[in-house]
Formats: sequence, structure tokens, C-alpha cells
Amino acid sequence: MHRKAVRYATRTTTAAAGAVAGAATSVAAAAVAAAIVFSPVPEASARMEGVHEDLLRAVQLNQITEEQAVKFEARLAGRILGGA
Repeated sequence: MHRKAVRYATRTTTAAAGAVAGAATSVAAAAVAAAIVFSPVPEASARMEGVHEDLLRAVQLNQITEEQAVKFEARLAGRILGGA
């Protein structure tokens, strides 16, 4: 095989492999995004339970005060339960 032909075949094969890898990554990302978008939304009470647990943990880690947690939870409850 001629030297230019070998170089062309090598370059095109490498480019094709890169394109396939890029396409596979895009497909995987799209699958993850679709799983998130089409997953069922948790009920409002379950969401509030999660918020309460997260805020309790933040207080335990001294990231926020108890007063801040109570105010924030009340504000979120108004939004989550009010819109439910």
C-alpha cells in the first residue's frame, strides 16, 4: 500500500473512532437526562420530609442555625405544599 494511503486510512480510522466515542457519550448523556426528566415527581409530603432531614443535617454540621432552618423550612413548605 502506498505511504499516503496508509496515512489517510490511519487518520480516517482514528477520526471515525473518535466520532463513535463522542456519539456514545452523547447517547449516554441523553439517556441520563431522559431518566431525570421522565422520573416521577415525589409527593409534596415526601419532599418536605427530605427538606426537613437535609436541614436537620445542616444544623448538626453547624452550617446553619436552628432558627434559619425553621424559617427556611416554613418558606419551602409554603411553596411546596401551597403549590401541591
